[in-house]
Amino acid sequence: MKYIALFLLFFTTQAAAQGSVLPGNPCHAETPCPVGERSYHVKEPDGWDGVTPLPVMLHFHGWARTGALPVKHQRISGHTRRRGVLLIAPNGLNKTWSFWTGRRDVDFADAVLRDVIKRYPVDQENIFVSGYSFGSAMAWRFVCESGNDIRAVFAVSGTLRQSETCPEAPRTVRHVHGTKDTVMDFPFGPDGNVLHPVKLWRDKFGCGAETDEGEYKIVDWLKFNRYSWDCEGGQVVLDLHPSGHFIPHGWLGRQLDEMLGLEPKYP
Repeated sequence: MKYIALFLLFFTTQAAAQGSVLPGNPCHAETPCPVGERSYHVKEPDGWDGVTPLPVMLHFHGWARTGALPVKHQRISGHTRRRGVLLIAPNGLNKTWSFWTGRRDVDFADAVLRDVIKRYPVDQENIFVSGYSFGSAMAWRFVCESGNDIRAVFAVSGTLRQSETCPEAPRTVRHVHGTKDTVMDFPFGPDGNVLHPVKLWRDKFGCGAETDEGEYKIVDWLKFNRYSWDCEGGQVVLDLHPSGHFIPHGWLGRQLDEMLGLEPKYP
């Protein structure tokens, strides 16, 4: 794995240093950590002992936001901190992301992960990537270009073009989208096909027919329809809801619960 050498070097020298989380560095929560001329935000889980390796969720914020929002957002950090997961939230240039083409922000996010591993003991088998809206499209771009070491992407209401060809991929893709979304428009396929939002990954993984897993709820006021594909190259999950453009209550937490083998709960 691309990050393992850094992990071994810095974990042995820093991670257990008197229980100190960030020795000599004040960045935490709304105070950003510098990476070159850019920065990111970090939020540790509740009750962490300062030594145990942590799963990581790298989250890309939405348009006109910064990483300071996810680390205090109840539908993002409210879930990671209750599940022992380290939340990392990079700051986009001019509060947005370059996701249609190129590697500018992919390379930046790679640099963020390298910096995180210098500061924290990271569970290398459980690195997740997520994002909302423009940040969801950026999460797709990141795992498309640099996803081979990523266990799963949790994408909320934003995609790339389904005609993209991705050189890399995570092991699992989980995407949620509202069929009435008109901000990052729901990408209906031919004849109104609602499974089209994950066509890129179904093609990449060599998927066959879908499994309709039926309806489920996390909160009483929102119903999801889940479709899944167990494919030759990975797993794809698509959760649909009949509403618009937002982060569904409990959805990110449910994905972490399922991927980490935890009992599903809310929040």
